[in-house]
Formats: sequence, C-alpha cells, structure tokens
Amino acid sequence: MGRAEKSVRQSVSLPAPVARRVRALASARRTSASRVLVDLIETGLAAKATEKAHFLDVARRFQQATDPDESERLQEELARLTFGD
Repeated sequence: MGRAEKSVRQSVSLPAPVARRVRALASARRTSASRVLVDLIETGLAAKATEKAHFLDVARRFQQATDPDESERLQEELARLTFGD
C-alpha cells in the first residue's frame, strides 16, 4: 500500500479577479477552491516542464544540425522560445 504524500499548508494572496475565477471554477466543479488551486498549479508546473523539454530538444537539434537552412530555422525557433514573438 502506498503512503499518501504529506500536505504542506501554504498561504497565498490572489488578486481579486483571480480569486473570483478560482471560486467560480470550484463551484462549477463542485470542489474546493484549494483543490482548484492545486490542479492549476500542477498543470502549470507540467506545462513548464514540457516547455523546458521542448527548448532542450530544439537546442540539441540546432547543435547537431548540418543543413544551413535547418540550422537557421532552429536558431530562429530558439530565439522565439527565449525572447518571445
């Protein structure tokens, strides 16, 4: 049988519009605002990890590219990922 992870109580202040949206999501899902916040944070952390993995993959492909056109395209993509559009 697996052990449940220990919870850590954390206090955060949310801007009023964000808090309203969180409460609305909680109401729509019939769950607590805390559960909604946990879900949103987990989703955000997973998205950041995916973004990092994509960046590292593009950087690896750029480093290994031998075709000048492919290299330029990958360099532009890296710049976009680094500095935005």
